[in-house]
Parts: sequence; C-alpha cells; structure tokens
Amino acid sequence: MTNHTKAHTNAQTKAPGMPDDTLLRVRDLAVDFRVARGPWPWQKSQLHAVNGISFDVRRGETLGLVGESGCGKSTLARAVIGLSPVASGSVTWQGEETVFGTQRRLGALRRGVQMIFQDPLASLDPRMSIGEIVAEPLRTHAPHLGRKEIARRVLTMLERVGLNARHLERRAHEFSGGQCQRVGIARALVGEPALVICDEPVSALDVSIQAQIVNLLRDLQRDLALSLLFVGHDLAVVKTLSHRVMVMYLGRVMELGTRQAVYDAPAHPYTRALLDAVPVADPARERHASLLRGEIPSPLNPPSGCAFRTRCPKASTQCAAAAPEPAAIGLGGSIVACWHPRAADDSIAA
Repeated sequence: MTNHTKAHTNAQTKAPGMPDDTLLRVRDLAVDFRVARGPWPWQKSQLHAVNGISFDVRRGETLGLVGESGCGKSTLARAVIGLSPVASGSVTWQGEETVFGTQRRLGALRRGVQMIFQDPLASLDPRMSIGEIVAEPLRTHAPHLGRKEIARRVLTMLERVGLNARHLERRAHEFSGGQCQRVGIARALVGEPALVICDEPVSALDVSIQAQIVNLLRDLQRDLALSLLFVGHDLAVVKTLSHRVMVMYLGRVMELGTRQAVYDAPAHPYTRALLDAVPVADPARERHASLLRGEIPSPLNPPSGCAFRTRCPKASTQCAAAAPEPAAIGLGGSIVACWHPRAADDSIAA
C-alpha cells in the first residue's frame, strides 16, 4: 500500500464536524512577531502578520492564495506546516490538531504536507547532489526503506518532473532556475504527500518557464490526486490552477470563494481593485479601472475597524468603528469580510 493510499484511508477518520473530503482545516490562525521600533532592545512592538484566518483545503483541489506583497501569504503558508510560530488558532490535519498537539502529530503533518519554495536555487543545498536532495525526505520520513528502493523512487520522481539519471550526481549551481524548481518539486513529491504548499513557485522564473512549471504542477496534481495550497501574486497563474481563491490584505481574509465567483463577480472592493490592476489590451476598460489610492498601511500600526478602509472607495463610519467578520453571501457561498459587499448581480452586470 503506497503512502497516498494510506493517507486517503486514514483521512476517513475525521474530527467531529469535518467533511470527509477535508484534508486540512485552519481556524482563527494568528502569527505575531516582536519587532524593534527604536535603538534600544526593549523598544519592541507586536506585528500581527496573520490575524485570525480560517479556511479548509479539500482532497484533490487547489486553493489559491493572493494579495499584495507583505500581506502575510507566505507567513500563513509557513505557519500551516510549522515553520513559523503560531500565536493562537488551530491547524487540523486529517482530523488531528497539530499546532499545539504532540510531536507525533506534527511529524504526521510534515509527512503528509510538503512545500515548494519561492527561490528554487536558494532552497537547494549546494553541498549535496541532486540525488541526495531528492532522497532526503525518504531518509527522514521513511527510514525503513532500503537504499535500492530509495534510489528507484528518486529516479522515478526525477523522470516524472522532466529530469533523468544523468542529473543525479550534479549540484544545484549546474542547473537553470527552471531545472532547480523541478528538483524542488521532485523533493516535495517523492514522499507521496497528500498536500503540497506552493509558495510562489514561479515568481522567480522567466515567463516561458513559468508556463512549463504551471503545466507540470497541473499534470502532477491530476496524476497523483494531490491537493495544492498555491500562494501567488500573479492573478492569471492563480486562476489557471485554482478551484477556489482566497484574497488576503494586511494579514486578514477579504474574500474566499470559487474561482468563477472571485474572478467574474468579486464582492469585496479590494478584490475588484486587484483584478482591475491587471493590464488589459482594451483602452476603454483601462480608463474605467478602479485603481487603489494611497499606500498600504503599516502592519505595526493598522487602521481601526476594517484594515482596508483607508484605501476603500466605499469606506464609511461603520468601517472605522469595527472590523467586519467574514460572512457567506450569495448563492455561491462566497465568504466576504466587508460592511458594503458588492452584490453578485451588480458585479456581473458591470
């Protein structure tokens, strides 16, 4: 029985209230950092990088995560897998709490969830050969495997991502950026995880190479029945891969819905502004784009109430008084954190 089969079998034992197809459940997750605000060591402030975010990742789906640089996307992704400290909230993997659970549960999370990093070259150890890099997850999480079986799995996975046996003894500096990212993908998948977190895996690559990596990820997801949490700032790439999309701003969720709902009928003003910022080959549409005004606030001194109100064209006194709670709207079940969400019918008409 492969690890994929075991993971799918174990997933049938769910925590109360968790649907059978939910692999990962995140509830009210918060990540804080203490940062210096002056020349003295005791002059520190609390930075709320991630502020009470909740979402699910279902089996076989891709959840896209978008937002401006510095909004907390990568911090959230790293917190899910235990690479960033969690201040509060819960991460439930296949029905078991992992953040404040036992070391065994954290180990189960890291066997079932792997990560592809943004910088393909920096994420590979320059002292190790490509074969050693790809084999490392198997040596860590499957110590019962023999050397021949590890070598067989490594070669099989390298061939699956477009490399071959000639690359096994080479070092990372001998490869292009696209090849290094293929090695990173092979390393993430060789242990047969159920979920892969992709932290902007194509942002450091040329456009032509980006398309190859995106197509590779899509093919691997289909063939291996993978779930993906895909972090990105390129809305076109996120739209290509994702089934659902979550929009973040200043550490908070602004909107979460299906790809069609978010791209065709965005309910939050911030989502609309993000989509309008994408260049289009239509001067008429370009003139009517609702571009954002002002600068993104400092996360050390966020605005009161709604985090987006200082740049929002619909901001009111209610927005300054209290932060809106994410709530389901419309028939599609999109979740929006806004006091003045745009009706689906209005968005489609516009």
